[in-house]
Amino acid sequence: MSAKTWGRRIMVMLAVLSAVGMMSAAVACAPESEEDSRLGVVVTILPQAEFVENVGGDRVKVTVMVPPGASPHTYEPKPAQLKALAEATLYAKVGSGVEFELVWMEKLLATNKEMLVVDCSEGVELREVVVEDEHEDEHHGAMDPHIWMSPANARIMVQNICDGLVEVDPGNRRYYEQNRDVYLGQLAEIDREIRDGLAAVKNRQFMVYHPAFGYFAREYNLTMIPLEVGGKEPTAAGLTSLIEQAKAYDIRVIFAEPQFDPKSAGVIAEAIGGEVVLIDPLARDYTGNLRLILSQMLPAME
Repeated sequence: MSAKTWGRRIMVMLAVLSAVGMMSAAVACAPESEEDSRLGVVVTILPQAEFVENVGGDRVKVTVMVPPGASPHTYEPKPAQLKALAEATLYAKVGSGVEFELVWMEKLLATNKEMLVVDCSEGVELREVVVEDEHEDEHHGAMDPHIWMSPANARIMVQNICDGLVEVDPGNRRYYEQNRDVYLGQLAEIDREIRDGLAAVKNRQFMVYHPAFGYFAREYNLTMIPLEVGGKEPTAAGLTSLIEQAKAYDIRVIFAEPQFDPKSAGVIAEAIGGEVVLIDPLARDYTGNLRLILSQMLPAME
């Protein structure tokens, strides 16, 4: 190989090495990545993740404490979630008495005392649940924690989340408020769809395993008949009573949630010659899930 050819190769190699060096220097000096600069926001349940992401857009990174398939009544946080919590700027709690928060919130807040805590239930008219104690001659009232199952309540929750994001990141107020307004419009639209869809329904009673649809029922003038009361499975006498109610109201579908064992629902469905249909109050795709629930309820309540 001639000296001239070698010289050309050496020049090419030097040019390549120089380019690599410049690229490395540029990467080293590059500003923090978009992902690293996003606000860390922690929420308790999956529907809240959609709320935060629709308001916060690409400026937030959301961690959900109760993952898909888990129940907020029994779930315990994992180390990776606690790590995300320690680095978070904001925690959006449901705030209406969700059992996970009642058990864990004090410990979670101790993990990161600097983050802002937003109570999503602020401004929501809470629904009281009356539970009879079989050992005492009195009734004990508690607040129904499932506030997100009403689109009207969801709108209040979204506003509270927006206020929290503006508080921790005031420079992007306009961005958050514009996103909020777009999503509030989507919630108003699904509310109209549900209201219009259920308007002509005559049989307004529905039976469901876990009483997660009380706010939904209140919003749309329905009557929820839960199998589980006070966190307890129905007794043999309770099952008999539920079967009689199902027959009296001509109920042919027993709804059940995927977070719970649908055995009791199956017993009733078999006794009435009906079926069990799963509906999820904790799906992440909030508006899409409400449309799915509506499509399942309408034929069941004809």
